[in-house]
Amino acid sequence: MVQVSVVIPLYNEEESLPELVNWISRVMIEHGLSYELVMIDDGSNDSSWEQIQKLSVDFPIKGLKFNRNYGKSAALNVGFKHCDGEVVITMDADLQDSPDEIPALYGMIKEGYHLVSGWKKTRHDPISKTIPSKFFNRITRILSGIKLHDFNCGLKAYDHKLVKTLEVYGEMHRYIPVIAKRNGFTKIGEKIVEHRARKYGTTKFGLERFINGFLDLISISFVSRYKKRPMHFFGTLGTLSFLVGFAFVGWISWQKIHAIYISKSNVYRDVVDQPLFFLAIAAIIIGVQLFLAGFLGEMMTMNSQNKNDYILEDHIGLEKK
Repeated sequence: MVQVSVVIPLYNEEESLPELVNWISRVMIEHGLSYELVMIDDGSNDSSWEQIQKLSVDFPIKGLKFNRNYGKSAALNVGFKHCDGEVVITMDADLQDSPDEIPALYGMIKEGYHLVSGWKKTRHDPISKTIPSKFFNRITRILSGIKLHDFNCGLKAYDHKLVKTLEVYGEMHRYIPVIAKRNGFTKIGEKIVEHRARKYGTTKFGLERFINGFLDLISISFVSRYKKRPMHFFGTLGTLSFLVGFAFVGWISWQKIHAIYISKSNVYRDVVDQPLFFLAIAAIIIGVQLFLAGFLGEMMTMNSQNKNDYILEDHIGLEKK
């Protein structure tokens, strides 16, 4: 097993690849680290793949090419499946992440961290990227309880065991620390890293990434808590809605009984003339729907092939599979 796997997702980065690969190689040789490069071409329409093929002659490169652009999460997911290093480093291919950071990140993982995330404290990005990024980082810290400043930094280091448990898709690469914590890898650290100005090309991400990223954060937060027990979520909400609906019905019924039999009043509102009656009906119906959603979720979980996908940290007396 090599000491370091560097996983590099890329899209239309033909100009930067030779410089990046040579830089990484120089750093690894200087620090005596054995390494491999896992480069995933995410459907580039320039000569990025040809560059990877040429570089693979002189450098230890595993190259993978998608038939179209699937996104960074898909590229990382495939890269994680094909890396063999004791420590896995992810970085972008645009030279904004410095390979000089790799030895220090490697050392932190060997010290016992499961994951170390880079923090681009000083950024060379326009305000249209920095302000939304700060907002989403704050929201993610609140929802996840993980004290990181920069969840979206592409420069991260992982323990080999951790990456083999990861399954990322959509825009979930931004929330890998959240997924890692959900999987029981809680030793998560942070390191201030250099963020370099873009040398070649233009950014490949638009503003839609923030909307998609926020939706994925909600999805991860929900799945983290209720993947194995959907009835606990939907059933609780359904029960509360039931109780509210029946409380409204009870209150309306008591008002009518009080008016007719206790106050002996000839003037009272009919039940169906009160807005509260329709709110009660709606609450009861919603309660039924939520309860059924929880029941269906439980049935799907019970019949899922991955219902018992629990992660073992270690074992003895068993053959490795």
